[in-house]
Amino acid sequence: MPTETSPPRVCAYVYPGWHPIPERDASFHPGFTEWELVQGCKPRFEGHSQPRLPLWGAYDDRDPAEVERRVRLALDHGIDAFVHGFFWCRGKRVFEDALDQGFLASPSGSQAPFALMWANRMPRRVLPVRRKDLPVIDETRRVPSDVEDFGALIAHLAEHYFSRSNYMLLEGRAYFSIFDSTFFLKEMGLDNAREAISRARAWLSKNGYPDLHLAAIDPSEEVIGHVHELGFDSVTHYVLLPEWKGPSLQDYGECAGRRAEQWPTFGERSGLPYMPSVAPGWDASPRAADFGQERPGKYPWSPVVTGETPALFQHALEQALAFEQQADSGLVFVASLNEWGEGHYLEPDERFGMGWMEAVRNARETR
Repeated sequence: MPTETSPPRVCAYVYPGWHPIPERDASFHPGFTEWELVQGCKPRFEGHSQPRLPLWGAYDDRDPAEVERRVRLALDHGIDAFVHGFFWCRGKRVFEDALDQGFLASPSGSQAPFALMWANRMPRRVLPVRRKDLPVIDETRRVPSDVEDFGALIAHLAEHYFSRSNYMLLEGRAYFSIFDSTFFLKEMGLDNAREAISRARAWLSKNGYPDLHLAAIDPSEEVIGHVHELGFDSVTHYVLLPEWKGPSLQDYGECAGRRAEQWPTFGERSGLPYMPSVAPGWDASPRAADFGQERPGKYPWSPVVTGETPALFQHALEQALAFEQQADSGLVFVASLNEWGEGHYLEPDERFGMGWMEAVRNARETR
């Protein structure tokens, strides 16, 4: 008799940056949020779909009523869980109020499965980015760690989040991912990373918490062959859509199809289950100063994906669900619920209304 497998769970990444924080008040002006960038972005070439505006207007993601409206919509359209970006730098947190005061304080968010992704970056101090001669990741934004710090991070997560009844478990283990797994491993060193992960697991066991399911996001060629031996449990991505060093304009259908063909290779190279991530689009123009035709070839002037539609996104998600059903690893990711500044979101917009959410529901029903 064939063995029946459970359908994959669809998890949406959540960007927690839609409220003011003291660090950005000091860098920009009191009350600054990226809504100013989203609303102020202008078209930069013929047919450029900017600005991309939320159908329900800008919102403060600390407000549980505003969050409830969006979380409930996502749950009703086939999103099973929410993976929140979690900013931590040696005990310092930023943007935490979106999770603590908004999501977890909302009626649906207090019950809906959620997990955390360590966004091992600090917020940008200049937006839109105006210096094309600077590195993509300014050194002041990098988040250093060591064995003790990683242990403190995991202890904090366990005490405040893993212990909640709605924290997402995968085969009984708390799902947790690292956004820049390459930087984490190179900065820690492989031996220290192995020790840090091992110690964290031992602490969780000793203190009665569930073990980790630790996911490496976007490991580079330099480290992907090591993630299994170091203690990671799976590999995935945040946004895997355009060719980052390719043409400045790239077609959505072509990008999504090419990435789907690459999914099996990530599992083969890492020796771990690969859980695909699909995105409804990519356009980081709101975060970049307009240089006209002299568009720098790096983030946030990275390629703009064009021709995206809910129907094409639905097809991409159907492919991911089919891939994951065959792999039986359990999760498919969507980047993201609300990353408006980079042009990938499921929340209703002025172009397609509920189209992105309906695409998720249709893909689930098709599978």
